Parts: sequence; structure tokens; C-alpha cells
Amino acid sequence: MDILQPRTLPTARKPYTTKQMGDACEMMVAAELTLAGIPALKVPDNWPGYDVVAQPRDAAPQRISVKSRTFKYGAAYVGYNDYDAFDWLAIVLLGMGESAERAVYVIPRPVANGLARQDKPTSKTAAERYFRVDQVENLFAAYRNNFILSGCDDVRDGSARPMTNPSEGSKGSKVGQEGGGTVDQC
Repeated sequence: MDILQPRTLPTARKPYTTKQMGDACEMMVAAELTLAGIPALKVPDNWPGYDVVAQPRDAAPQRISVKSRTFKYGAAYVGYNDYDAFDWLAIVLLGMGESAERAVYVIPRPVANGLARQDKPTSKTAAERYFRVDQVENLFAAYRNNFILSGCDDVRDGSARPMTNPSEGSKGSKVGQEGGGTVDQC
């Protein structure tokens, strides 16, 4: 009689699917927003354009698109389409550094649009906006753990301008753009 041994997974294989990882990251963003004082909830799967809706005090509901990736160097990207309807982009990177920590960046849509790479207007992928995973920290360090939805002072009413550091509280600072340009308005 053979004794059944517990099955061990190879170290390269993750104990969850891509869908499970995405759902977990959406729930994590909603939970962190709520714990920061902005009640939020995950919308049903396949909701067009966004994954989480948050309700700041005295403001319109905010739509948040959550994108999650496992961190790696090189040609790995996180992106969205220009026609997706959302107000904030939350990028969740898993497995950063030797400690395998998580990093979450909650970025105002106008800032993300201004810093995103995009293909030529005549290409099939012209609507895609994307960032290299290994460049997210450099591009969006000011928006790491931005669960109070700051960064563009008035992003909720459309008159916002980006700030270098969301905790500064001043309008009009410029955020560096990939390729040497700047984003000077949200």
C-alpha cells in the first residue's frame, strides 16, 4: 500500500491564477482606500473601464482601474486603453525586491495619460497606453500608497494639476515625463 505524499508545487509556479491575483489586488485596493477614509468597493467582474468605485467625502464617486503584475526587469508592461472610463489608475506590483514586497501606486488619470507610452496612431495598438513594469517606481514614486486620492488637487472636478509629491498640497508642480517632456496639467 502506497502512502500518499503531499504534492509540492515547483517554486516557479504560483499557488494562484492570474484571475485570482487580479481579484485579490482589486479587493486590496478597495480595502486600503476604505481604511484610509474613502469608502470603496469592487465592482462586478467585467465591468467596463474600471474595477473599484470609491466615494470621497463631499465629492463625486471616483472610478479606479486596477492593474496588477508580478515585478520583473525588462520587457514586461502594464497598461490600459485610452477609451477606458476611469478617474484613477492603481498599479499593483507584486514581488518587488528580495523581500517580495508589494507596491501600490494610485495615479490620477491625467498624470498616467501624460506619462504613458503609446504606439503610432496608425498601428492596431494605437489605443493602448502602457508603462514598463521596472520603470513604474521612477515614474510614479510620488503616488505610492496614495490611498487618500491626492496628487491632482482637483481631479474630481476636472481642473486639476499634478504635483511632484501628493503630500505637498500645492498646484502646478511638474511631473517628469518619459522621453524628457513634462506633464503640466491634469
